[in-house]
Amino acid sequence: MEVVDVKKLQELLNSFADKDIYLHLETTNGAYASHFDETVFNAGAFIRNIVVKYELGKVAGDSPHRVGLKLPHGWVYAQGITHFELDEHGRLLMAGHDQSGKLAVALHISETPFTY
Repeated sequence: MEVVDVKKLQELLNSFADKDIYLHLETTNGAYASHFDETVFNAGAFIRNIVVKYELGKVAGDSPHRVGLKLPHGWVYAQGITHFELDEHGRLLMAGHDQSGKLAVALHISETPFTY
């Protein structure tokens, strides 16, 4: 993955607009965060292979970035995106890593279902 280049990422988001795409969105502060520090509240969210069609994808803010997808009746967004890549399967993979390099948020877009 490479550090977000807003122009490149915006072009990739534009290439998926107005298509039925499979969406993967995940947030985590670490499944074992409370195990290492019981004062840390463990929270996360996970959706996978939800089919949506967005009319506008937008990269906003300074790093870490917010990536939003405007749907016909609302928005999906991920806050904290720091890295991205278009993989060998044509999937747009975006991730946000914390200061220690651990994954905090993932937003993936694909024209085919995610199977991994």
